[in-house]
Amino acid sequence: MTVRMNINKRKIRRSSILFFENVYEFGDELGRYVYKNLHLSFIKFETVKKSFAATLYRQRGKHAKRLMHSGMAGIAALGVIIAPVVAEEFPGRSPDPWEIPTPSNVLSASTAHANTTTIVSDKVRDKTIEYVIQPGDTVSSIAQKFDVSIDTVLWQNGLSENDSIKPGETLQVLPVTGVSHKVKKGDTIYSIAKKYDVDAQPIVNFPFNSFTNDETFELAIGQTIIVPDGVVSEVKQVSPRIRQITPNAGTVVASGQFVWPTSGTITQRFVWYHKGLDIANRAAPNILAADSGTVIVAGWPDGYGYGNRVIIDHGNGYRTLYAHLSSIYVVPGQTVNRGNAIGRMGSTGRSTGTHLHFEVIRNGVYFDPLSVLQ
Repeated sequence: MTVRMNINKRKIRRSSILFFENVYEFGDELGRYVYKNLHLSFIKFETVKKSFAATLYRQRGKHAKRLMHSGMAGIAALGVIIAPVVAEEFPGRSPDPWEIPTPSNVLSASTAHANTTTIVSDKVRDKTIEYVIQPGDTVSSIAQKFDVSIDTVLWQNGLSENDSIKPGETLQVLPVTGVSHKVKKGDTIYSIAKKYDVDAQPIVNFPFNSFTNDETFELAIGQTIIVPDGVVSEVKQVSPRIRQITPNAGTVVASGQFVWPTSGTITQRFVWYHKGLDIANRAAPNILAADSGTVIVAGWPDGYGYGNRVIIDHGNGYRTLYAHLSSIYVVPGQTVNRGNAIGRMGSTGRSTGTHLHFEVIRNGVYFDPLSVLQ
């Protein structure tokens, strides 16, 4: 009995082993079959795909124009078809332009309100005007009234600073500060600019100057042109000529050390009745800021004495004054660095020759400039 049971177990074990061997062999053969067929199918697919892609590549662009033209024609046709439908959704929004009535009346030349007026400014003038002197007028007040310099009025009317004017007389007043010039044979804008110590560009820029040729700026003999900011060099100026040539220096800090403001010969030193240093130079060089600071005066506020002057506040208790200048390159409120040009040596005011009067003041006390100059 026991022997028979053992024999049966062995048979079952052999059958199981044989079964699993058959299953493994079947699975292995099936996998090989499937792999082989799928691999062949993939190869065929890639071959067909490559052939198809090559065909498309060779035919690229052949029908592009036809397709695009057909597509655009179709879109246009669709728009024509659906346009009426869309228009029906918005009645009254698209009036027929041929049915719009034209106005039969012109605009009235009068305004609806009698008080509505146009104010024409008299600040911008295109020509020289004749001004009749009124009681109490002075050359200075007339210049201020028309926003020109005193020299402009004097030069235009052939007057000097010592001449008097009377009510009822007529003065010519230019539209801007400067001089008027009657063109002579051989004159050009460049020679005129040099004569009156300005650049040629401001003459061209003045909108009421005309030229026979706008490209070459040719002038006609006998015509009168305005030279903005021009000066008559042979006549002594009585009003400041201020042109900001030196740019603003931004934030500055004084060093407390002063450099010489110009070059030349010392013609008068510091004494109790002359609280500054006079430096003369016939070449009339530029005047330099002795130290950094802020310009607080630039001009000729009183018409006498120092003449054209510049005063710089250095922010450390010191102030410096530069007097008798012929030209001023800075304006009040701007800052300058030590050594910046602030003007040009001249002989304006109470002066007998071209020189600089230089003063150094500390907290209201005048110092001998030679004691601080380096």
